[in-house]
Amino acid sequence: MAAQREEGGAAIGPLDGIVVADFSRVLSGPWCTMTLGDLGADVIKVERPGTGDETRGWGPPFAGGESAYYLSTNRNKRSVELDLARADHRAAAERLVTRADVVIENFRPGTMERLGLGEAACRALNPSVVYASITGFGLSGPARDRPGYDFTLQGIGGLMSITGEPDGDPEKVGVAISDITAGLYCAIGILAAIRHRDRTGEGQRVHVSLLGSQVAWLANQASNYLNGGLQPTRMGNAHPNIVPYQVFHASDEPFVVAVANETIWHRFCAAIARDELSADPRFATNADRVANRATLTEDLARVFAEQPRATWLARLDAAGVPSGPINTIADVFADEQVRALGLVEEIPHPTATTVRLPKPPFELDRTPAETRRHPPLRGEHTAEVLRELGYSDDEARALIADKPGETGRPPG
Repeated sequence: MAAQREEGGAAIGPLDGIVVADFSRVLSGPWCTMTLGDLGADVIKVERPGTGDETRGWGPPFAGGESAYYLSTNRNKRSVELDLARADHRAAAERLVTRADVVIENFRPGTMERLGLGEAACRALNPSVVYASITGFGLSGPARDRPGYDFTLQGIGGLMSITGEPDGDPEKVGVAISDITAGLYCAIGILAAIRHRDRTGEGQRVHVSLLGSQVAWLANQASNYLNGGLQPTRMGNAHPNIVPYQVFHASDEPFVVAVANETIWHRFCAAIARDELSADPRFATNADRVANRATLTEDLARVFAEQPRATWLARLDAAGVPSGPINTIADVFADEQVRALGLVEEIPHPTATTVRLPKPPFELDRTPAETRRHPPLRGEHTAEVLRELGYSDDEARALIADKPGETGRPPG
Protein backbone atom coordinates (compact mmCIF):
# COMPACT_ATOMS: atom_id res chain seq x y z
CA MET A 1 0.00 0.00 0.00
CA ALA A 2 1.40 3.38 -0.94
CA ALA A 3 2.38 5.73 1.85
CA GLN A 4 0.07 8.56 2.73
CA ARG A 5 1.29 11.91 1.43
CA GLU A 6 1.00 15.23 3.18
CA GLU A 7 0.56 18.55 1.41
CA GLY A 8 3.77 19.37 -0.45
CA GLY A 9 4.54 15.76 -1.31
CA ALA A 10 6.54 14.65 1.75
CA ALA A 11 5.56 11.37 3.34
CA ILE A 12 3.91 11.34 6.75
CA GLY A 13 6.47 9.59 8.92
CA PRO A 14 5.63 7.34 11.86
CA LEU A 15 6.69 10.08 14.31
CA ASP A 16 4.64 12.79 12.61
CA GLY A 17 3.29 15.12 15.33
CA ILE A 18 6.15 14.44 17.77
CA VAL A 19 8.04 17.63 18.67
CA VAL A 20 11.66 17.32 19.82
CA ALA A 21 13.34 20.21 21.62
CA ASP A 22 16.97 19.46 20.76
CA PHE A 23 19.56 21.16 22.97
CA SER A 24 22.32 18.74 21.92
CA ARG A 25 25.34 19.36 19.75
CA VAL A 26 28.32 17.70 18.03
CA LEU A 27 27.43 14.04 17.31
CA SER A 28 25.76 11.70 19.81
CA GLY A 29 22.72 13.89 20.47
CA PRO A 30 22.40 15.21 16.90
CA TRP A 31 22.64 11.65 15.55
CA CYS A 32 19.79 10.65 17.87
CA THR A 33 17.62 13.59 16.84
CA MET A 34 18.40 13.17 13.14
CA THR A 35 17.15 9.59 13.48
CA LEU A 36 13.93 10.85 15.04
CA GLY A 37 13.64 13.51 12.35
CA ASP A 38 14.13 10.91 9.62
CA LEU A 39 11.11 9.11 11.08
CA GLY A 40 8.95 12.22 10.90
CA ALA A 41 9.48 14.09 14.18
CA ASP A 42 9.64 17.90 14.14
CA VAL A 43 13.15 18.43 15.53
CA ILE A 44 13.89 21.98 16.66
CA LYS A 45 17.63 22.41 17.07
CA VAL A 46 18.49 25.09 19.64
CA GLU A 47 21.87 26.67 18.89
CA ARG A 48 24.07 29.27 20.53
CA PRO A 49 23.78 32.63 18.77
CA GLY A 50 26.82 33.63 16.77
CA THR A 51 28.48 30.23 16.48
CA GLY A 52 25.93 27.45 16.79
CA ASP A 53 26.86 23.78 16.84
CA GLU A 54 30.63 23.35 17.01
CA THR A 55 30.60 20.99 14.06
CA ARG A 56 29.63 23.84 11.73
CA GLY A 57 33.34 24.74 11.79
CA TRP A 58 34.72 21.21 11.53
CA GLY A 59 36.12 21.39 8.02
CA PRO A 60 37.27 21.42 5.32
CA PRO A 61 35.49 20.31 3.28
CA PHE A 62 32.65 22.82 3.23
CA ALA A 63 29.60 23.11 0.99
CA GLY A 64 27.88 26.46 0.77
CA GLY A 65 29.69 27.57 3.92
CA GLU A 66 28.58 24.52 5.92
CA SER A 67 31.03 21.83 6.98
CA ALA A 68 30.49 18.39 5.49
CA TYR A 69 30.66 17.04 9.04
CA TYR A 70 27.73 19.20 10.17
CA LEU A 71 25.74 18.30 7.05
CA SER A 72 26.13 14.58 7.82
CA THR A 73 24.30 14.81 11.13
CA ASN A 74 21.58 17.44 10.91
CA ARG A 75 19.04 16.81 8.15
CA ASN A 76 15.33 16.94 9.00
CA LYS A 77 15.70 19.68 11.64
CA ARG A 78 14.84 23.32 12.11
CA SER A 79 17.39 25.64 13.73
CA VAL A 80 16.68 28.42 16.22
CA GLU A 81 19.23 30.63 17.97
CA LEU A 82 18.67 31.09 21.70
CA ASP A 83 21.08 32.06 24.46
CA LEU A 84 20.00 30.01 27.46
CA ALA A 85 21.96 32.28 29.79
CA ARG A 86 19.54 35.16 29.06
CA ALA A 87 16.17 35.32 30.74
CA ASP A 88 14.24 36.42 27.65
CA HIS A 89 15.77 33.73 25.46
CA ARG A 90 15.33 31.12 28.19
CA ALA A 91 11.65 32.08 28.37
CA ALA A 92 11.37 31.21 24.67
CA ALA A 93 13.10 27.90 25.35
CA GLU A 94 10.61 27.24 28.15
CA ARG A 95 7.73 27.77 25.72
CA LEU A 96 9.37 25.24 23.41
CA VAL A 97 9.69 22.73 26.27
CA THR A 98 6.01 23.23 27.12
CA ARG A 99 5.09 22.27 23.55
CA ALA A 100 7.59 19.43 23.17
CA ASP A 101 7.09 15.70 23.48
CA VAL A 102 10.83 15.14 23.92
CA VAL A 103 13.66 17.26 25.35
CA ILE A 104 17.19 16.06 24.66
CA GLU A 105 20.61 17.34 25.73
CA ASN A 106 24.15 15.97 25.83
CA PHE A 107 26.04 18.31 28.14
CA ARG A 108 27.94 17.29 31.24
CA PRO A 109 25.70 16.40 34.22
CA GLY A 110 24.36 19.50 35.93
CA THR A 111 24.78 21.90 32.99
CA MET A 112 21.11 22.10 32.05
CA GLU A 113 20.17 22.48 35.73
CA ARG A 114 22.48 25.50 36.00
CA LEU A 115 20.79 26.97 32.92
CA GLY A 116 17.33 26.43 34.42
CA LEU A 117 16.26 23.68 32.01
CA GLY A 118 17.11 20.49 33.85
CA GLU A 119 14.70 17.59 34.10
CA ALA A 120 12.83 18.93 37.13
CA ALA A 121 12.34 22.35 35.55
CA CYS A 122 11.19 20.84 32.26
CA ARG A 123 8.80 18.46 34.00
CA ALA A 124 7.30 21.36 35.96
CA LEU A 125 6.57 23.00 32.61
CA ASN A 126 5.42 19.80 30.91
CA PRO A 127 4.71 16.81 33.21
CA SER A 128 4.44 14.29 30.37
CA VAL A 129 7.66 15.27 28.59
CA VAL A 130 10.27 12.62 27.81
CA TYR A 131 13.58 14.05 29.05
CA ALA A 132 16.58 12.42 27.36
CA SER A 133 20.23 12.99 28.15
CA ILE A 134 23.48 11.58 26.82
CA THR A 135 26.62 11.86 28.93
CA GLY A 136 30.15 10.57 28.59
CA PHE A 137 30.37 8.61 31.83
CA GLY A 138 26.90 8.46 33.38
CA LEU A 139 25.08 10.30 36.14
CA SER A 140 26.98 8.89 39.11
CA GLY A 141 30.38 7.46 40.00
CA PRO A 142 33.87 8.97 40.18
CA ALA A 143 34.09 9.80 36.46
CA ARG A 144 30.63 11.46 36.33
CA ASP A 145 31.92 14.96 35.57
CA ARG A 146 34.64 14.05 33.08
CA PRO A 147 34.20 15.32 29.50
CA GLY A 148 33.21 12.50 27.16
CA TYR A 149 34.56 12.35 23.62
CA ASP A 150 34.32 9.41 21.29
CA PHE A 151 38.08 8.92 20.87
CA THR A 152 38.78 8.77 24.60
CA LEU A 153 35.79 6.47 25.14
CA GLN A 154 37.01 4.07 22.44
CA GLY A 155 40.13 3.74 24.57
CA ILE A 156 38.51 3.66 28.00
CA GLY A 157 35.66 1.37 26.93
CA GLY A 158 37.92 -1.40 25.64
CA LEU A 159 37.26 -1.08 21.92
CA MET A 160 40.78 -0.02 20.97
CA SER A 161 42.30 -2.93 22.89
CA ILE A 162 40.65 -5.34 20.41
CA THR A 163 41.10 -3.24 17.26
CA GLY A 164 44.32 -3.30 15.25
CA GLU A 165 47.05 -5.76 14.36
CA PRO A 166 48.45 -7.98 17.13
CA ASP A 167 51.92 -6.45 16.86
CA GLY A 168 50.76 -2.88 16.18
CA ASP A 169 49.23 -0.03 18.13
CA PRO A 170 45.64 -0.14 19.31
CA GLU A 171 43.42 1.50 16.69
CA LYS A 172 40.21 3.48 16.78
CA VAL A 173 37.33 2.78 14.43
CA GLY A 174 37.28 5.07 11.39
CA VAL A 175 34.06 6.85 12.42
CA ALA A 176 32.99 8.05 15.88
CA ILE A 177 31.23 4.80 16.59
CA SER A 178 30.77 5.32 20.36
CA ASP A 179 28.93 8.59 19.72
CA ILE A 180 26.81 7.09 16.95
CA THR A 181 25.76 4.01 18.89
CA ALA A 182 24.99 6.07 22.00
CA GLY A 183 22.76 8.24 19.81
CA LEU A 184 20.98 5.21 18.40
CA TYR A 185 20.50 3.65 21.85
CA CYS A 186 19.09 6.97 23.04
CA ALA A 187 16.66 7.09 20.10
CA ILE A 188 15.47 3.58 20.96
CA GLY A 189 14.98 4.59 24.60
CA ILE A 190 13.02 7.68 23.54
CA LEU A 191 10.71 5.62 21.34
CA ALA A 192 10.04 3.26 24.25
CA ALA A 193 9.36 6.21 26.57
CA ILE A 194 6.95 7.75 24.05
CA ARG A 195 5.12 4.42 23.87
CA HIS A 196 4.84 4.41 27.68
CA ARG A 197 3.71 8.06 27.69
CA ASP A 198 1.04 7.33 25.11
CA ARG A 199 -0.33 4.47 27.22
CA THR A 200 -0.14 6.13 30.65
CA GLY A 201 0.31 9.88 30.14
CA GLU A 202 3.48 9.63 32.20
CA GLY A 203 6.78 11.10 31.06
CA GLN A 204 10.13 9.70 32.15
CA ARG A 205 13.85 10.23 31.92
CA VAL A 206 15.93 8.43 29.30
CA HIS A 207 19.67 8.42 29.88
CA VAL A 208 22.49 6.85 27.88
CA SER A 209 26.21 7.22 28.50
CA LEU A 210 28.90 6.73 25.89
CA LEU A 211 30.69 4.38 28.29
CA GLY A 212 27.57 2.34 29.03
CA SER A 213 26.58 2.03 25.40
CA GLN A 214 30.07 0.98 24.33
CA VAL A 215 30.29 -1.67 27.07
CA ALA A 216 26.87 -2.96 25.96
CA TRP A 217 27.94 -3.43 22.36
CA LEU A 218 31.20 -5.23 23.15
CA ALA A 219 28.83 -8.16 22.51
CA ASN A 220 30.59 -11.51 22.05
CA GLN A 221 33.93 -10.09 23.17
CA ALA A 222 32.43 -9.11 26.53
CA SER A 223 30.71 -12.49 26.85
CA ASN A 224 33.92 -14.32 25.96
CA TYR A 225 35.56 -12.62 28.93
CA LEU A 226 32.66 -12.65 31.40
CA ASN A 227 31.63 -16.26 30.76
CA GLY A 228 34.76 -17.91 29.46
CA GLY A 229 37.55 -16.00 31.18
CA LEU A 230 39.04 -15.23 27.76
CA GLN A 231 40.89 -11.92 27.60
CA PRO A 232 40.23 -10.60 24.08
CA THR A 233 43.22 -9.14 22.25
CA ARG A 234 43.87 -7.43 18.95
CA MET A 235 43.55 -9.94 16.14
CA GLY A 236 43.73 -7.65 13.13
CA ASN A 237 41.06 -8.77 10.68
CA ALA A 238 40.56 -12.23 12.18
CA HIS A 239 37.51 -13.22 14.22
CA PRO A 240 37.94 -14.55 17.77
CA ASN A 241 35.25 -17.22 17.41
CA ILE A 242 35.03 -18.11 13.70
CA VAL A 243 37.63 -19.48 11.23
CA PRO A 244 38.11 -18.65 8.39
CA TYR A 245 36.57 -15.21 8.80
CA GLN A 246 39.17 -12.63 7.81
CA VAL A 247 41.17 -10.85 5.13
CA PHE A 248 43.20 -12.88 2.65
CA HIS A 249 45.61 -11.59 0.03
CA ALA A 250 45.15 -12.66 -3.56
CA SER A 251 48.01 -12.31 -6.02
CA ASP A 252 47.02 -8.67 -6.57
CA GLU A 253 44.66 -7.31 -3.91
CA PRO A 254 43.18 -8.27 -0.53
CA PHE A 255 39.60 -9.43 -0.01
CA VAL A 256 37.35 -10.67 2.80
CA VAL A 257 35.88 -14.13 3.42
CA ALA A 258 33.26 -15.05 6.05
CA VAL A 259 32.76 -18.79 6.56
CA ALA A 260 30.18 -18.68 9.34
CA ASN A 261 28.81 -22.25 9.43
CA GLU A 262 29.54 -25.81 8.37
CA THR A 263 27.44 -25.68 5.20
CA ILE A 264 29.39 -22.66 3.98
CA TRP A 265 32.65 -24.38 4.99
CA HIS A 266 32.01 -27.30 2.67
CA ARG A 267 31.02 -24.97 -0.19
CA PHE A 268 34.11 -22.89 0.47
CA CYS A 269 36.44 -25.88 0.23
CA ALA A 270 34.84 -26.98 -3.04
CA ALA A 271 35.02 -23.47 -4.51
CA ILE A 272 38.76 -23.20 -3.93
CA ALA A 273 39.32 -26.82 -5.12
CA ARG A 274 40.52 -27.99 -1.69
CA ASP A 275 37.98 -30.67 -0.81
CA GLU A 276 40.60 -32.45 1.30
CA LEU A 277 40.32 -29.63 3.85
CA SER A 278 36.64 -30.38 4.26
CA ALA A 279 37.46 -34.01 5.09
CA ASP A 280 40.38 -33.19 7.43
CA PRO A 281 39.43 -33.96 11.08
CA ARG A 282 41.50 -30.96 12.24
CA PHE A 283 38.97 -28.70 10.50
CA ALA A 284 35.76 -30.74 10.83
CA THR A 285 33.91 -28.15 12.96
CA ASN A 286 34.30 -24.48 13.59
CA ALA A 287 35.67 -25.24 17.05
CA ASP A 288 38.29 -27.48 15.41
CA ARG A 289 39.17 -24.73 12.97
CA VAL A 290 39.53 -22.19 15.78
CA ALA A 291 41.83 -24.61 17.63
CA ASN A 292 43.93 -25.07 14.48
CA ARG A 293 43.63 -21.50 13.21
CA ALA A 294 47.30 -20.94 12.37
CA THR A 295 47.72 -24.13 10.35
CA LEU A 296 44.55 -23.58 8.34
CA THR A 297 45.01 -19.88 7.62
CA GLU A 298 48.62 -20.36 6.54
CA ASP A 299 47.51 -23.03 4.07
CA LEU A 300 44.69 -20.83 2.76
CA ALA A 301 47.04 -17.86 2.42
CA ARG A 302 49.26 -19.89 0.08
CA VAL A 303 46.24 -20.96 -1.99
CA PHE A 304 44.83 -17.45 -2.40
CA ALA A 305 48.19 -15.97 -3.36
CA GLU A 306 48.09 -18.03 -6.57
CA GLN A 307 45.23 -16.18 -8.32
CA PRO A 308 43.97 -12.58 -8.63
CA ARG A 309 41.18 -11.31 -6.44
CA ALA A 310 38.59 -11.22 -9.22
CA THR A 311 39.07 -14.94 -9.85
CA TRP A 312 38.56 -15.88 -6.21
CA LEU A 313 35.56 -13.58 -5.71
CA ALA A 314 33.85 -14.97 -8.81
CA ARG A 315 34.34 -18.54 -7.63
CA LEU A 316 33.29 -17.84 -4.05
CA ASP A 317 30.26 -15.83 -5.10
CA ALA A 318 29.15 -18.59 -7.49
CA ALA A 319 29.37 -21.05 -4.59
CA GLY A 320 27.35 -18.83 -2.24
CA VAL A 321 30.29 -18.10 0.06
CA PRO A 322 30.12 -14.64 1.70
CA SER A 323 33.08 -12.66 0.37
CA GLY A 324 33.89 -9.32 -1.15
CA PRO A 325 36.44 -6.67 -2.00
CA ILE A 326 37.72 -4.09 0.49
CA ASN A 327 36.19 -1.01 -1.04
CA THR A 328 37.31 2.55 -0.64
CA ILE A 329 34.59 5.08 0.15
CA ALA A 330 34.70 6.08 -3.54
CA ASP A 331 34.22 2.41 -4.47
CA VAL A 332 31.21 2.18 -2.15
CA PHE A 333 29.38 5.04 -3.82
CA ALA A 334 30.21 3.66 -7.27
CA ASP A 335 29.01 0.16 -6.35
CA GLU A 336 26.14 -1.05 -8.53
CA GLN A 337 24.19 -2.38 -5.54
CA VAL A 338 24.51 0.91 -3.67
CA ARG A 339 23.30 2.68 -6.81
CA ALA A 340 20.46 0.21 -7.33
CA LEU A 341 19.19 0.82 -3.80
CA GLY A 342 19.43 4.58 -4.21
CA LEU A 343 21.41 4.97 -1.00
CA VAL A 344 22.55 8.50 -1.85
CA GLU A 345 20.20 11.42 -2.31
CA GLU A 346 20.67 14.97 -3.53
CA ILE A 347 19.02 17.52 -1.27
CA PRO A 348 18.24 21.13 -2.26
CA HIS A 349 20.17 23.56 -0.06
CA PRO A 350 19.88 27.35 0.22
CA THR A 351 23.61 28.16 0.05
CA ALA A 352 25.16 25.09 -1.60
CA THR A 353 22.41 24.63 -4.23
CA THR A 354 22.40 20.92 -3.40
CA VAL A 355 24.18 18.59 -0.99
CA ARG A 356 24.59 14.84 -1.38
CA LEU A 357 24.10 12.62 1.65
CA PRO A 358 23.37 8.97 2.44
CA LYS A 359 19.60 8.52 2.63
CA PRO A 360 17.85 7.45 5.84
CA PRO A 361 18.33 3.67 6.19
CA PHE A 362 14.82 2.77 7.36
CA GLU A 363 12.43 1.19 4.88
CA LEU A 364 8.83 1.43 6.09
CA ASP A 365 6.30 0.87 3.34
CA ARG A 366 3.38 2.76 4.93
CA THR A 367 5.19 5.54 6.76
CA PRO A 368 8.58 5.82 5.08
CA ALA A 369 11.53 7.71 6.46
CA GLU A 370 12.33 10.59 4.15
CA THR A 371 14.53 13.65 3.99
CA ARG A 372 12.04 16.50 4.24
CA ARG A 373 14.45 19.26 5.26
CA HIS A 374 18.02 20.16 4.40
CA PRO A 375 20.47 20.49 7.32
CA PRO A 376 19.44 23.95 8.52
CA LEU A 377 21.48 27.11 8.37
CA ARG A 378 22.25 28.49 11.81
CA GLY A 379 19.11 30.21 13.10
CA GLU A 380 17.31 29.68 9.80
CA HIS A 381 13.96 29.00 11.47
CA THR A 382 14.17 31.25 14.54
CA ALA A 383 11.39 33.63 13.47
CA GLU A 384 9.18 30.80 12.23
CA VAL A 385 9.46 28.82 15.47
CA LEU A 386 9.02 31.88 17.68
CA ARG A 387 5.77 32.68 15.90
CA GLU A 388 4.60 29.09 16.44
CA LEU A 389 5.39 29.54 20.14
CA GLY A 390 3.06 32.54 20.33
CA TYR A 391 5.41 35.46 19.81
CA SER A 392 4.16 38.31 17.70
CA ASP A 393 6.14 39.33 14.65
CA ASP A 394 7.45 42.37 16.51
CA GLU A 395 8.47 40.29 19.54
CA ALA A 396 10.19 37.71 17.34
CA ARG A 397 12.04 40.43 15.41
CA ALA A 398 13.17 42.01 18.68
CA LEU A 399 14.61 38.76 20.00
CA ILE A 400 16.36 38.03 16.73
CA ALA A 401 17.76 41.57 16.40
CA ASP A 402 19.12 41.59 19.94
CA LYS A 403 21.37 38.57 19.54
CA PRO A 404 23.74 37.99 22.44
CA GLY A 405 27.37 37.12 21.91
CA GLU A 406 29.32 34.32 23.49
CA THR A 407 27.66 34.23 26.93
CA GLY A 408 25.29 31.38 26.25
CA ARG A 409 27.77 28.59 25.66
CA PRO A 410 27.26 25.83 28.22
CA PRO A 411 30.51 24.16 29.29
CA GLY A 412 31.15 20.97 27.31
